[in-house]
Amino acid sequence: MTDLKADADDNWLLDEDEPVASPAGLAAPDQRLWRVLIVDDDVDVHAVTRLALRNVSFKGRELELFSAYSGREGYEILRDTPDIALVLLDVVMETDDAGLILAKRIRADLNNSIVRVVLRTGQPGQAPEQRVIIEYDINDYKAKTELTTQKLFTTVISALRAYESLMMLERSRIGLGKILAGATNLYQIHSLREFASGVLNQVSAILDVGADGVLCLMQGGAGRPEVVAATGTYAVLAEAEAMPADHALTPTIDKAFAEKRSQFEHPANVLFIHTEGNRELAISVTPPWPLAQIQRDLLEVFCQRIAAAFDNLYMFGQLRKAQEATVVALADLAEFRDSDTGGHVRRVQQLSDAIARRMQQRGVYADELSPQLLDMIGLASILHDVGKVATPDAVLLKPGRHTDEERTQMQLHASVGRTILERAANMVDGVSYLTYGAQIAGGHHEHFDGAGYPNGLKGRDIPLAARIVAVVDVFDALLHERPYKEPWPYPQVREYIEQRSGSQFDPEVVTALLDLIDNEPQLWHPERASA
Repeated sequence: MTDLKADADDNWLLDEDEPVASPAGLAAPDQRLWRVLIVDDDVDVHAVTRLALRNVSFKGRELELFSAYSGREGYEILRDTPDIALVLLDVVMETDDAGLILAKRIRADLNNSIVRVVLRTGQPGQAPEQRVIIEYDINDYKAKTELTTQKLFTTVISALRAYESLMMLERSRIGLGKILAGATNLYQIHSLREFASGVLNQVSAILDVGADGVLCLMQGGAGRPEVVAATGTYAVLAEAEAMPADHALTPTIDKAFAEKRSQFEHPANVLFIHTEGNRELAISVTPPWPLAQIQRDLLEVFCQRIAAAFDNLYMFGQLRKAQEATVVALADLAEFRDSDTGGHVRRVQQLSDAIARRMQQRGVYADELSPQLLDMIGLASILHDVGKVATPDAVLLKPGRHTDEERTQMQLHASVGRTILERAANMVDGVSYLTYGAQIAGGHHEHFDGAGYPNGLKGRDIPLAARIVAVVDVFDALLHERPYKEPWPYPQVREYIEQRSGSQFDPEVVTALLDLIDNEPQLWHPERASA
């Protein structure tokens, strides 16, 4: 390569004018640096380039210069160092076309189409500009003899501006994808606080910043905003009932609610959301640098999706409450004629839910323990005896033993309950409390060995929800007084359940029940825990 110092005609990087600096002003909060890679086998080129660019900054961000002295070394730095914006690349290094090979590998092997590549050559004849521009995806071509300090400055700033634009487009593409994915996920969240946490996670992903944020919900128009979710350094706010009046974020949050629009006052950025249901939310995020306009636009788009998701979440909650009310009403109807069973169904609800979760922890029946079953089995279990509405009082309330005919009438409640609940469940798309209620009502008297009723189902042909309630129903009924029996002592009840494991009862359900009894006695009968 031509010696720069020895070549009198080589005016590359001579001071044509005074160095140009970026506009003066307050230092930007964004402390990230523009990363520039110099790839050249001449040590002097590195030294002079660093000298020429020592005071250059763009949009308040200075340059961070990396040096490589061969095409191979340049490739390794590009592979291992993220966010390199510009490569100042020599052509002739360890081989006559080392720079061209690296340019091709940047695009093809690293799949990096965003980094700007500027070829600098001291021997233009070896890499003619027209051929190089056409055959290689480079962004500029400069002979070292034409580069003054001013022209190098112009080249670098132009490349950084183009890189920033491409990065914004790429972030926009990724951000929109995350908005679509995030909005879809939000519709699957039931709890308002889970929803709020999901919103903060999605906002953090869109901005590509940390998880610091606080979501506030203003109910009505009076009082301090309620803190619904908080993350990162603001996590302590989640324990507060309302946003503290003296918190640093409060003035901006209050301003957003008062003006009913988003506020971007770095470092406090507050997104204002107004839903169709006249609910107002504010999301505050504090990224380490001011938000670019494209990021603001993306967040506004996301806020529109959040508003729709929040309204749907509220309507889903109301529908869920209506479903639960229907289930409770049906259970109350079945209990109305038998006051002794009121506490029974509540205990069955609590213990059925606990057993299902304990089985999940133990890793059994993973294919049957669906999220829906785990979510619904407790409330659905209170419908297990709803079919008793068809049982005559003389049979249902009879003290003492039933005759064979009366026992047959009693057993009809399983089929009746299943039929009633299946008919109702079929009026609703998908899985509901009524779906599991029908399974439980029709199957909780089936036996694991096939000797039960009404259909003589066996093993896993019996729905898991019914297999769980079968154990819980008998366990609780034996422990408590009924019209036809006195309560049994706990040791006798335990022995009865253990003896019928594998015959009447699913062994895995029995194991989970006994595990709970031994470790959480308050779940089954606190006053008998010491019996």
